Amino acid sequence: MQLSPQAGTVIVIGGALKADSDVVWQRVVDEAGGHGAPIAVFPTAAYEPERIAAQIVAALERCGAAAHVVPVAPHLDGVDLQARLHDPALIARVAASRAVFFSGGAQEYIVDTLQPGGRPTAMLEAIRGVFAAGGVIAGTSAGAAAMSRVMFRDAMDNLAVLKGLWRAGREYDRGLGFLRDGLLVDQHFLRRGRIGRMLPALQRLGCRLGLGVDENAAVVIKGALLEVIGGSGAMLVDLGDATHDPALPAFNLRGARLSYLDSGDRHDLDSGVTTPAPHRLAGPRTDPAAPGFRPREDAGRYFMDILGDGCLLGAMTQLLEGPEAEVFGLAYRAQPLPREPMPDVGFEFRLHRGPGLVGWRDVAPGSSGCTVLGARLDVLPVRMAMPLYTPLAPG
Repeated sequence: MQLSPQAGTVIVIGGALKADSDVVWQRVVDEAGGHGAPIAVFPTAAYEPERIAAQIVAALERCGAAAHVVPVAPHLDGVDLQARLHDPALIARVAASRAVFFSGGAQEYIVDTLQPGGRPTAMLEAIRGVFAAGGVIAGTSAGAAAMSRVMFRDAMDNLAVLKGLWRAGREYDRGLGFLRDGLLVDQHFLRRGRIGRMLPALQRLGCRLGLGVDENAAVVIKGALLEVIGGSGAMLVDLGDATHDPALPAFNLRGARLSYLDSGDRHDLDSGVTTPAPHRLAGPRTDPAAPGFRPREDAGRYFMDILGDGCLLGAMTQLLEGPEAEVFGLAYRAQPLPREPMPDVGFEFRLHRGPGLVGWRDVAPGSSGCTVLGARLDVLPVRMAMPLYTPLAPG
């Protein structure tokens, strides 16, 4: 079945979704039709499918859905997986649903089960039928990763991908294809520093746009329109104007464009226009190029681990609000792994101001939400000292 990205709604959840994050759970139910909406839950990716499926069903039913488990998962004990995949009654029940929800776990289990060797099963065709009829396809963590036409399969080492470890069927694979061509989705994005694998993946695959959804957040995608919901946000990575130097012996790029969208922000993929959440848009606008811009007075930070938890967003907000027009960070391994290629090579991340860098912050007390649009990023390979430092000698 050929899918149109205009058909239904895709909800990609960045993982670690809290059970009480009802703004996300409720949105899945509402998009599926509201109270009583039949939602098929696939724990296919899960290592403990019974337990994970029960948690998802409970959260969806708390928000009014009529959720049911589809027992198709490699880790279900005592189940004939092939028989379940081809069970006409089970397929018909999926086809009659208004939404399909994929659990977290390992995304390779999803694609290997539902489209072995790239060939869609009858069960996957039923899922695609739900989407084609205007239904919802939602997934968290691994379930989100599988939404792209091409997906990260097993690329857990960000630095290894930066250094060139990129193999079909290993680090990347064919996804389920519910999103438009040229858009690559990743999850746990800021928490796990996955900009390190997103940038080389986009370059190698020839994709322009990457959408990195952070933990406890979701992005609702309807055709070209994105809306961020939940407890954090998502990073939009645009390589439309980026270049690289093929003469350099390692990954590099110049001129990537990064934008961080927080809860309530919307983005149009066709026009490239982002509209911040109304409550944020009503507050002060930060524009370093505007007359009268007053930077924060705190000292600039050099990010020694730019792939660390939240460091990329910290660098972007420092670039937006601080006194310097450049912010630097490093991605490297202080203790190289055995037989690691290029053990002394790291990567310098240089964020710099360019046309269109603007931002907004939540003004409500205790709120940390922010929108940062149009930060520019260069990544260059560098040779690291081994060891990086040595103790001072006495005297």
